[in-house]
Amino acid sequence: MSETAERYRRRADAFERKVVAVRPEQWADPSPCAKWTARQVVGHIVDMHAAMLRPLGRTLGPAPSVDEDPLAAFRAARADVEAILRDPALAGQECDTPSGRMTAERHIDQVISEDLPLHGWDLARATGQDDTIDPVDVERSWAGMRSLPPELMERFRTPGAFGPGIEVFGPEVKVEEDASTQDRLLAFIGRDPRWRP
Repeated sequence: MSETAERYRRRADAFERKVVAVRPEQWADPSPCAKWTARQVVGHIVDMHAAMLRPLGRTLGPAPSVDEDPLAAFRAARADVEAILRDPALAGQECDTPSGRMTAERHIDQVISEDLPLHGWDLARATGQDDTIDPVDVERSWAGMRSLPPELMERFRTPGAFGPGIEVFGPEVKVEEDASTQDRLLAFIGRDPRWRP
């Protein structure tokens, strides 16, 4: 298993545990993403798995919808992405993405794999779970965010820059100078670390 595949697997495992822990009555609860409920957070993650497949001319396999069964929908989407990461020919295939031409493996690593811990925080905070992000993922994401050129950050903060209805980051939220790295990371991408349902 490649380092990228292992990183994705670890993050998907953590996200799946959060989905499993959501009680049925919590799926309509609000999340830190102002426009999304807990169910819609999972819906976004499933949709982004589909987006990883499109540059390869593939689509998600048959599965229940997020409305019917969020856990089954996530597990099926995850299996589709892991099938790409397990196949060296598919993982190494060059494809055109909104961020430029890159391998499918790199696209998955930069987009959906990076999304899983952050949206895992959204889901955990929405449903009263432990919302601690793996410190390894926090440090990796924080280092990556701080190295982004200003023009790319501006694009990330511009609604629709990567397609209709797509918002990558919101406006940066102010936090205390002694805030934890996790809180600084969340604030940087537009989340309020103090948000509570």
